[in-house]
Amino acid sequence: MEKQFITFIPQQWLFPIIIVLALLLIFYFLYVSLVKKKNNVKEAFASIDTHLKQRYDLIPNILTIANKFMEHERELMTNITELRTQATKLSSDLDNAQQKFDLDQKISGMMGKLMVSVENYPQLKSDQTMIQAMQSYNEMESMIAAARRFYNAAVKDLNNAVEIFPSSFVAVLCNIKAAPFIEANEQERQRVDANQFFTK
Repeated sequence: MEKQFITFIPQQWLFPIIIVLALLLIFYFLYVSLVKKKNNVKEAFASIDTHLKQRYDLIPNILTIANKFMEHERELMTNITELRTQATKLSSDLDNAQQKFDLDQKISGMMGKLMVSVENYPQLKSDQTMIQAMQSYNEMESMIAAARRFYNAAVKDLNNAVEIFPSSFVAVLCNIKAAPFIEANEQERQRVDANQFFTK
């Protein structure tokens, strides 16, 4: 049956048809690979987003406790609250990733300043509720750091595929774009470990 079908195809068409089928298969496999990489990035971003929401839930508790002691840090705490509100209003969409990362870096920086300020309030340092809240916050920071590494690895795979030919050609045709890396700012590189303020 197969031989009969081939005999209906003119000899001069056979080679071009094979070439077209081969190109279609290559296109399909490149497309599948790009979609998998894009979905890995989405999964990694969702993991970060979940951890960030958990951390944002911890911040009001920390600020409520700190507010009782840290009278001179009201402006800093107000700024943290405002940034947290902005961050929680952002939708969990990969298109908002860069904006979410920028806000998160600002919050991390300000929370770092708050940790440093805790050193000036001995009563606050010895408050058991604050100690527990800060330990939970610090554990969440570690989970976020791990999720960021996973995200950046997934982004690297996707961006390489989007930028390197021949998959770059497929990416343009299918509107698959590069994703933003999470780049640590100077405050992030020198992130304060909250535990150090409660172990002295």
